[in-house]
Amino acid sequence: MTVTAGVVIAGGLAACGSSSSDSGGSSGSGGSGGSGDITMGFAQVGAESGWRTANTKSVQAAAKEAGVDLKFSDAQQKQENQIKAIRSYIQQKVDVIAFSPVVETGWDTVLQEAKRAKIPVILTDRAVDSDDTSLYKTFLGSDFVVEGQKAGQWVVDNADTNDVDKNGSINVVEITGTTGAAPAIDRKEGFEDKISADPSIKIIASQTGDFTRDGGKKVMEAFLKSQKDIDLVYAHNDDEGLGAIEAIEAAGMKPGVDIKIVTVDAVKDGMTALSEGKINYIVECNPLLGPQLMELAKKVTAGEDVPERVVTKETAFDQEQAKQVLADRQY
Repeated sequence: MTVTAGVVIAGGLAACGSSSSDSGGSSGSGGSGGSGDITMGFAQVGAESGWRTANTKSVQAAAKEAGVDLKFSDAQQKQENQIKAIRSYIQQKVDVIAFSPVVETGWDTVLQEAKRAKIPVILTDRAVDSDDTSLYKTFLGSDFVVEGQKAGQWVVDNADTNDVDKNGSINVVEITGTTGAAPAIDRKEGFEDKISADPSIKIIASQTGDFTRDGGKKVMEAFLKSQKDIDLVYAHNDDEGLGAIEAIEAAGMKPGVDIKIVTVDAVKDGMTALSEGKINYIVECNPLLGPQLMELAKKVTAGEDVPERVVTKETAFDQEQAKQVLADRQY
């Protein structure tokens, strides 16, 4: 199989899709190491994936390094918990609020409350769907549409190889991320944009796996029972793809051979599966956004101008490329 290396996104900084802590409310310093010049309230999505865990660790470590007093909360993938946490941070009069929205919509009211309290807000990893861009200072994160496009382009580029196209067409099953979440919406859009160039590539089933390994396994088990002649799985993150691998192997087939798998993230477990040939292609989504987030926090609290959008530099990997970088992978 011939694969071209992924294109690097032009841009400045990092971000994408974890954590451990209490649900909803603040969980104290979150590892920041005591009081600092800046107090940040950070409302994390949850701990749904390896990517999210790496993201949380990066934020906590960077806060400690920067002397930022971090008040951390884990929303357990519930919007109401994030809203509760943000309101708690407003009451505590923190200097800056950062959060990765569980879903895109429904934020205007609580963000208006932060604006009235003169507390700047930084979006991390995921965007919000709001007509009022004055509700936040900047959005630090990946371009999820581009990630989906990279995944779709790989399928298009490999559509005429014998090991992908077994039936004269390519039947794709899609394991999407959390319904309503920005990466799920955008990765689907980008993927469909690229595969539309080849009418032989068809998505025959699509269902959410909530960005979790267990979700990916359950969805893939259902697909294997309900769909015939599955050629390829497109999973919106590595954990869902790893769950799909378990289901495929339990069904007596070889993942990466009998059914191709394309995922997004490039966390270590996913890259290991890629190096073993169980996944065929991974589009990178860098979770190590902590240092950049602290830089932005210091600037916005000092009243300095920051870009409205900060996009990460990321690539993509095939099996040989994964083998080359796996030993040095930080997450």
